[in-house]
Parts: sequence; C-alpha cells; structure tokens
Amino acid sequence: MNPLVTTGLDTHRSQTALSVNLNKVALLRNQRALDIPSVTRAATLALEAGAQGITVHPRPDERHIRAHDVFDLAALMKAWPHAEYNIEGNPLHNLMDFIRELPRQGLPVHQCTFVPDGMAQATSDHGWQFPQDAEVLAPLIAEAQSLGVRVSLFMDPTAAAMDAARELGAERVELYTESYARAHGSPEQAAVLAGFTATAEAALLAGLQLNAGHDLNRDNLTDFLRAVPGVQEVSIGHALIADALELGLSETVRDYLRCIHRAFRP
Repeated sequence: MNPLVTTGLDTHRSQTALSVNLNKVALLRNQRALDIPSVTRAATLALEAGAQGITVHPRPDERHIRAHDVFDLAALMKAWPHAEYNIEGNPLHNLMDFIRELPRQGLPVHQCTFVPDGMAQATSDHGWQFPQDAEVLAPLIAEAQSLGVRVSLFMDPTAAAMDAARELGAERVELYTESYARAHGSPEQAAVLAGFTATAEAALLAGLQLNAGHDLNRDNLTDFLRAVPGVQEVSIGHALIADALELGLSETVRDYLRCIHRAFRP
C-alpha cells in the first residue's frame, strides 16, 4: 500500500493524505453544453500523479458537481482501491441521498464530510455548533456509519467542541482553515496557528482523527502541517485547480505532495 494513503486506522502515521476537490473542474465544464473539462479525467490525472483521494461537494442546485458526477467518480474509484472517495455536503439537504445510494449500487464511498452550508452559500464558511446541532446530527452520523461510511464533521478551530463531536460518534473532524489562510504571513499567524494546534490536540485526546481544508495552498500548507499535529488528510480544490492552470494538473498535484513531504522532514 502507498504509505501516504490513510486506511482510517493509522492515526499516528507520519504523512498526510492529499484529497483533490474537483468542484471547480465541474464548474468550468458547466459553462457550456460539453463534457470538457472531464471531471473523471481530472480525477484520473490527480490519482496517477499521486493524490490519495478525491473529494466532491455536490450541492442541491448542481452548480458544479452534478449527481451523475458523484456516481461516475465512484465507478472510477473502484479501479483505485488504495485511494479514498470523500463526499462533502449538508446532510439535511442532498448528501444522504448519495450516502444511501452508492453502497446500494455496490459503489465505494469511504468518507462523508458533514458541512453546515446553506442552499445559497458560495462556499462553506463555518462549522457545526454544539450543543445546538447535536440532536439533528446524531441519527445521521449513525446511519452513515451503518452503511460503512466514515463520518467527518466540518468544524471551526474550537478546542472545547471536540469532546462533543466525539460524543456524537463522529470518527473525524475537518478543521475549517480559512482563518489560518487569511492570517498566514501576517503578525497574527502564530496566534491563529496556536488555536489550531490546541484544537488538534483536543481532538486527538478525545479520540478523533483530523482532516483539514479550506483555502490551503502551496504557500501555507507546509507551515500548517508542521504546526498542527495528527492531520490525516487535507482536502484542497480552489487553489489547486487555479495552480493547475499554470502548472498543469499532474504537476500541481505533485507539487502539493512535495509541500506535504516538506512538513514531515526532520
């Protein structure tokens, strides 16, 4: 097995997996009645270049990832048994439809990331809040897990919320990193990073595994991973696809992997 690939069991492994979010590829395709650029071809290139996973966030209005993309990518992922397929979304909207249907069709989905985004939001901009969101999330977490799908909760870097996330039964949290990306390179960077470090330590102590994502890029990724312990996976889309316009998708994936590797050098 590729040593960078997470099985979900190796909490203390030394590297972080890269999951490539393909929403922006689908957004560009949807501007014309053509199947270019191809979402499945982009996934293939990313995986061939070394990405350990593929992420999509299908929203109800299908403004980027469409329902058929979710199934087409799941079929593709059957040929990549050591890579993971992560589907993000609001479990109160359309996400659970995919989580129920993919296993029924014998198609893989390894992880679902519950995100509390609204119908009209341009992008995710906050995490779940406890105790107010606990009651609605608990049965959905249990249902996804009964279907063999790992659950990750999209969370703000709030150390005090980690115990509550674990008590609900979630296996992972994805730390919402936009505040870090804004602070990177500024006098506030150290203080903001300290908050993420404290949250990661609290999550690990509670028995959670860690993912991270949102506005991570080639400039800030290494610093984040050096400071924040135990990050199993980063999910990166917007910046990675933007970089691919200059470098090409395959070389961009390889460069993000180099950013990850630098974080773990002695």
